[in-house]
Amino acid sequence: MKKVMAVVLMMAVLLIACSKEKADDIEGKDNSIGSKTEPETETEEQDNTYPFTGIHTSEKVNQRPIAVMVNNHPNARPQSGLSQADIVFEILAEGNITRFLAIYQSEQPEIVGPVRSAREYYFDLAERYDAIYVYHGAANFVEDMIEKRGVEHINGSIHDNDGYLFKRESFRKAPHNSYLQFTAVNETLEQKGYETTTAIDPLPFLEEEEANQIEGESAEHLKIAYSSSKTVEYDYNQDSESYDRFSDGERTIELNTENPIQVENLLIIEAHHQVIDEEGRRAIDLESGGEAYFVQKGKIQNVEWENMDGRIIPVKDDHPVHFTPGNTWINVIPANPGLEQAVTISSH
Repeated sequence: MKKVMAVVLMMAVLLIACSKEKADDIEGKDNSIGSKTEPETETEEQDNTYPFTGIHTSEKVNQRPIAVMVNNHPNARPQSGLSQADIVFEILAEGNITRFLAIYQSEQPEIVGPVRSAREYYFDLAERYDAIYVYHGAANFVEDMIEKRGVEHINGSIHDNDGYLFKRESFRKAPHNSYLQFTAVNETLEQKGYETTTAIDPLPFLEEEEANQIEGESAEHLKIAYSSSKTVEYDYNQDSESYDRFSDGERTIELNTENPIQVENLLIIEAHHQVIDEEGRRAIDLESGGEAYFVQKGKIQNVEWENMDGRIIPVKDDHPVHFTPGNTWINVIPANPGLEQAVTISSH
């Protein structure tokens, strides 16, 4: 009897040991599967791509674009928030002063500004990029156009210095001191009944390997003369593989951090300009297309620009030229004098 009990006990011990080995083996397999599944999920999430920068992300990319009129008067520099814009248009407003339309989608800065008044070609661009148009005041006839066309917008003059959406800063004088409190934008849009999310068709982008093989003439320094007294310069930075920007000889920087504005894609286009009133306001043709320079990675290409589904796109041999991942600045200059007269290109 004792021998039988000993055999039973020994078999029980063996069964327990085998069960433990099997459990350990299963547990090991589960851990192995888990370690493979986790990166796959992460990789899948990284497949999201910001539509205006081509940068991969694990975040959602459905934020409605916000297009802000940013002041570029010398008394408004340096500005706030320009470094976080996906796309920035620089266009003449009146006289020799340019103004920016900064389009935000991938990033939402805390503050943007100073914010200035509306122009037709700016809110037209905002609509084409499916963006909410943010400005501070406008001439009566421009306000009428915005209302009649149903442009979805936020007018800073209605929220002037409310401390919630717009704030007047004391370190600058009006009209160069109105700043958008960007963190309040989405809530304001909801209050106005506007959509805060949307599906956005992406711009065409190069893959990383393609971006390193861009062809073109060397362009380490570019100078754009809007007039004899108004110039914009771009200087190629080998380390960052982007361009540092200068207005009238001064580096363009962020107000609070003093970090330089850097540009990955620079598109310089010529378009027909017409002065339409005594104030020097203009009508600008951003429909018909024309000659352009496209600058990336220290190289320049002679291209044409087209308005494709509302977006300003560089084109060569009837095909879109792809952007490198990163931000894009688009300088619009008058067709008279045009690119050859207004833009100087050099190598260091």
